[in-house]
Order: sequence, then structure tokens, then C-alpha cells
Amino acid sequence: MNKKIKKIISKKNKSKIVSLTAYSKNIAKILDKYCDIVLVGDSLANVLYGHKDTHKISLDNIIQHTLSVKKGLKKPLLVVDMPKGTYANKRLAKKNARLILKLTKCDAVKLESNSKNYAIIKELVDDKISVMGHIGYTPQFKKKFKIEGDTKTKALHLLKEAKLIEKAGAFSIVLECIAPKAAELITKKINIPTIGIGSSIYCDGQILVTDDMLGLSGFYPKFVKKYVHLNRLIEKAVKKYTRDVKISKFPGKKNFLNGSRIK
Repeated sequence: MNKKIKKIISKKNKSKIVSLTAYSKNIAKILDKYCDIVLVGDSLANVLYGHKDTHKISLDNIIQHTLSVKKGLKKPLLVVDMPKGTYANKRLAKKNARLILKLTKCDAVKLESNSKNYAIIKELVDDKISVMGHIGYTPQFKKKFKIEGDTKTKALHLLKEAKLIEKAGAFSIVLECIAPKAAELITKKINIPTIGIGSSIYCDGQILVTDDMLGLSGFYPKFVKKYVHLNRLIEKAVKKYTRDVKISKFPGKKNFLNGSRIK
């Protein structure tokens, strides 16, 4: 377990953990100043590639984007989502997780829970591969986007799931779209940090898809707070550029190479 992971674990019940996603060096360089954890999420399937779900993103896609993100990061813990189908069994999971770590030098991988792949998490941890868990709404395994753990029975089931993931050796767990009382219960009853997305303030930390909170993705569920409408700012800049080109205002003299016109 590296120092960055130990630092994340030490934050439980002490200070909130700040997490965001990144898919490129440019965004990563900005997040580096503020985030405890940066996730190269399989959400890039929706955000960058325009897929309707996260299922079609490949291992190579994830690795290539992680290589870009890695160039912009120094301080945060770098976690990489393992794409759907890349950890279907112990052998495959170990092979692919090793490949991700070898090529990207990331700190950990993240696996979504299907309520039965605890042995796979343990296998990776036993192989000295750090694992972040993920329960609640798990896009790789569930088709319907809905609140999880909204009854006592369902909340207890999620708690059991979280405890089994903790027992398997995960250093933290993402709680996605989990009802507030259930998220609070889980956070109090397990000893590793919980990172919430759409799961209330009771988690040990929070994560959002960066493109969502910047107003770029077009996907804005209730749990997302848009901190800026970046799409409007970009459109304004593009509109101004278009106008400048059409009226021959750009490029101006100061934009000419060597300060002279080509005759």
C-alpha cells in the first residue's frame, strides 16, 4: 500500500476527500492542485465517445487516456476504472490490472460490484494491486438508473456488500446514487472511506464527472451541481472566432509568423 493510499484512508472521519474525473493532461493539471483522488473513469465512453452507456470502452482506451492524465498529475491518487468485461474472472482481472499498472503507473484500479466478485477483489489485493470498490448504481451491471438502498432491507443489503468489499481488501468504496440514510449507515459501519456520487453529504468524500460539473457533457441529473456553464463560454469564443475569420479580422498582424505577410 503506497503513501497516497494510506493518506486517503487516514482522512476517514477527519476531513472530506475531494475527487473528480479526468481524461486528459490539460484537465489533470488543473485538478492536481485541488483533488485528493483523480479517476480516469469509464464515463469517458459517454462524455468523450458519445456512447449511450459505459460498456463499449476498451482497455486500450482507458490506458491511453490514463497516460495523458498521468502527465498532468503529481499529488493526487490516480485511480483507473477497469472496463466492463476486463475483470470477469480472477485470471483475466489480474492480467488486465497488471497491464494497467505496468503501462500507466497509476496507484489503483476500480471495480464495480456485481454482488459476487469479492473473490476477484481479494485476488488483486493479494497480488499487491490496490482496489477501489463501487456499489449502489453500477453502470456496468445495472441498466436502470435509480436510487439504491431506499428501504431498510435494501440498505442492509448494501451494507453487507460494502463490508464484504472491505473484507476483500479494498481501500475505499464509491457509493453511487445511494439513499442518504443508507449512505450514512454504510459510512459509519465500515472502516474504509466512502466516496459519494449522488449519495448525500454523509460520505467521507465526493466525486463528480468533471465535464458534468463544468456544464459540458449535457448530462445533468439532480445530484450534479454545475459550477460553470462552460459550454456557453466556449460557444461565445467560437462565435467570436467565426466572426473574426469572416470579416478578415483574424489573423491580425500580431498573429503573422515573423511579423510579416506572405506575399
